[in-house]
Amino acid sequence: MAAAAAGLALVASTLAACGNSSGGDAGGEVTIMVGGIDKVIYLPAMLTQQLGYFKDEGLDVKLMTEPSGASAETELVANKVNGVVGFYDHTVTLQAQGKCVESVVQLAKVPGEVEMVSTKASGLSGPADFQGKKLGVTSAGSSTDYLTQYLATKAGVETKDYTTVAVGAGSTFLAGLQQGSIDAGMTTDPTVETVLNQGAGKILLDMRTEEGTTQALGGLYPAASLYMNCDYVEKNPQTVQKIANAFVKTLGWIGGHSAADIAAKMPAGYAGGDMATYTKSIDGSKGIFTADGVMPDGGPQTVLDVLGTFSPVVKPKKDSLDLSKTYTTTFVDAAK
Repeated sequence: MAAAAAGLALVASTLAACGNSSGGDAGGEVTIMVGGIDKVIYLPAMLTQQLGYFKDEGLDVKLMTEPSGASAETELVANKVNGVVGFYDHTVTLQAQGKCVESVVQLAKVPGEVEMVSTKASGLSGPADFQGKKLGVTSAGSSTDYLTQYLATKAGVETKDYTTVAVGAGSTFLAGLQQGSIDAGMTTDPTVETVLNQGAGKILLDMRTEEGTTQALGGLYPAASLYMNCDYVEKNPQTVQKIANAFVKTLGWIGGHSAADIAAKMPAGYAGGDMATYTKSIDGSKGIFTADGVMPDGGPQTVLDVLGTFSPVVKPKKDSLDLSKTYTTTFVDAAK
C-alpha cells in the first residue's frame, strides 16, 4: 500500500520532555526502531505516539523504521537504537549467539502472520507442498523466515527443498505474487487485505487468531514486542518504566476501541487512500494484541520449540538457553 512510502522514511516526532531522571538513567530521550512501522502487527508503536502517551510520560521519542525485523535487530545490536518493536523470537536467537536482549513489553500473543498462496500457483494446499516452490519472506533471518522454515520442517520438507525469496511487504509482496516471483509467502495486514482485494492470492494459514496459531505452531507464539539490550534496561529503569507505562496504556485503549477508531488515529498515509481496506485489516488483526503487555503463559517455550526444530543457531543450544532472561514483566506489572 501507499503507506509503505511513509513507512520507509524516517518517522520521528520530538515530543516535550521533562527533566532527566536521576542517577545514571537515560532520561526521556529514546530511539526505537520498528520492523515495518506501517504493519498492523506493530501498530502500537505509532499509535502510542499519536495518542500522546509518550509525551504524557515526559518522553522524547524518535520512531524509526526498517523493512524487516532482522534489519531492526541489527540496529539494536550495533547500539544505534535503544529499543526495537519487533518479534520476541529474536531475543531467543540472540541469546544463542551470546547476547542478552529482553522483551520489556509483550505487545502481541500471536504472530499476526498469514501464509498467502498465489492464485496462479497450483498444487499448494499446505506446508507439505512447499517442496520446489518459491516462498516469500520479508528478509533472510526475519521472523517470517523463521516461521516458514518451521512450517516446512514440521511438514517434512527441508529448507533446501524450496527457494526463499526476500520480497518485503506491501507493494513488493503483492508484485511478487502477481509476477510469479513467489508461489506463496508470509505477510501481515494491511498487505493481506490488499492481496485479497486484488485477487492476487488466498489464505493458506492464518496466524492472526489463537486457534490458527495453535494449530500451526502448537501453542501461543508471542510475537510483536518492545525488546531492548539487557544492559540498557538495567542502567535505565526509570526510562524503561515510562515507556512501558505508555505502551500498556495504548494496549488498553486498543481493547476498548473499534478498528475504525484505531484507523482514524493513525497517520493518513497508512491507509494508502483506501480507509475501508485499512480499517478491515486492523479489524482482522486487532485480536493479536495482549491486553496488558504481559508475556502469555507458555509462549516463550513455544518459540523455543519452534526455533529449536530448525535453527542452526538455536537447535544445538536449545537445552541450555534460559528463557527467563529473554523477557521481563517487571515494568508492565508496575505500569500505571
